[in-house]
Amino acid sequence: MSSKANLEHLWMPFSANRGFKAEPRLMNEAKGMYFFKPDGTQVLDGTAGLWCCNAGHGNDKIVKAIQDQAAKLDFAPSFQMGHPLGFEAAEKLLSIAPSDAFQYVFFTNSGSEAVDTALKIALGYQQHRGKVDKTILVGRERAYHGVGFGGISVGGLPLNKKHFSLLSNVDHICATHDLGKNAFSKGQPDFGEELADDLLRVINKHGADKIAAFITEPLAGSTGVLIPPKGYLERIREICTEHDILLIFDEVITGFGRLGTSFAADYFGVEPDMITCAKGLTSGTVPMGAVMVKQEIYSAFQDRDPKAIDLFHGYTYSAHPMAAAALIATLDVYREDGLFEHANERSSYWENALHSLKGTDPIIDIRNLGLVAGIEMEAKEGKPGTRGYDVFTNAFHNHDLLLRITGDTIALSPPLIAEKEHIDQIVDILRKIIPNH
Repeated sequence: MSSKANLEHLWMPFSANRGFKAEPRLMNEAKGMYFFKPDGTQVLDGTAGLWCCNAGHGNDKIVKAIQDQAAKLDFAPSFQMGHPLGFEAAEKLLSIAPSDAFQYVFFTNSGSEAVDTALKIALGYQQHRGKVDKTILVGRERAYHGVGFGGISVGGLPLNKKHFSLLSNVDHICATHDLGKNAFSKGQPDFGEELADDLLRVINKHGADKIAAFITEPLAGSTGVLIPPKGYLERIREICTEHDILLIFDEVITGFGRLGTSFAADYFGVEPDMITCAKGLTSGTVPMGAVMVKQEIYSAFQDRDPKAIDLFHGYTYSAHPMAAAALIATLDVYREDGLFEHANERSSYWENALHSLKGTDPIIDIRNLGLVAGIEMEAKEGKPGTRGYDVFTNAFHNHDLLLRITGDTIALSPPLIAEKEHIDQIVDILRKIIPNH
């Protein structure tokens, strides 16, 4: 399938559709660390698909679990009905939660749905506990929380909001990225803890009695790999606790080993009140997302007749049987193969390899934590994003490497199975092609 006619009718997400269809980039198969083009050429996956294939591609155990489940029970209704695997999947996920305080899981089909679900739960929780004026949701500038109306409202990306009406009960605090003070930091940058206090500005503006929740990515991925400054998340937690504001961690990217731990909450030692997750939840095999909540949040909704619906929200495919099977098998693979530990062991080699690119023109910053990195390039005058796009397409067509580009920043997040030779290959290719753009 390569003709323009065959490619024409799919409206691709977050894509330059005309550019793609003029020069397609197609994947046909995948295994381990590699995709394969239709002609059989292997492509090294530098992005775990889209931050999601943490166990690599085509893992035999995960594949078999999905196949077996499809043959046994392809679908079961999720409203007022259930199937055993959904409950097992919830228990399995909670077994790696940051603490025993997390006791319930609401399953969705994506990170976007998980975020909108968490925001709804936050608002409902405040209503149930009698805090009826707590209706404001706070996010952060330069944040990405998916593409639902709630997610784009609390998110901080202007282009994602450009053509759409937004929620009105939303405010934002400042972003944490400071290129002038923190360029080429290894791990968490030293400057910026005090930026957490911008949340106090929003609290003083509206009143703590008006704010329901604050949502943040512990590490922002899709907006350019923005690493939280030392002490920042700890300070955010203090402020939220002091002012009775729910803290939601959007761990759609950072969950499941990306930082060498089950969740970023574990890595930073900061416990939120809710966690949204997806992507690595099933290693990208079957669409699935989830919201993990603490006991007290769930319990607040249980004050009605036990035969009455307690949360008027849900999805046809919540806890879908094949997704549940994929989740259980995926978490087993992570544990049995020690992939979180492997990622942690590789992180220092990853850091040193990426920072060896410092001094390569036009790179102006390199950021890293765990097995994630951002390489920011200076934008071409009057043409922001074009340098990044050219590096991306060059890497795929001429060097058989898959990158993720956000503007002029290269975002890297290889599968957790990556070995030193894969890291070397990624860096060597970047060293060759970046100066040419």
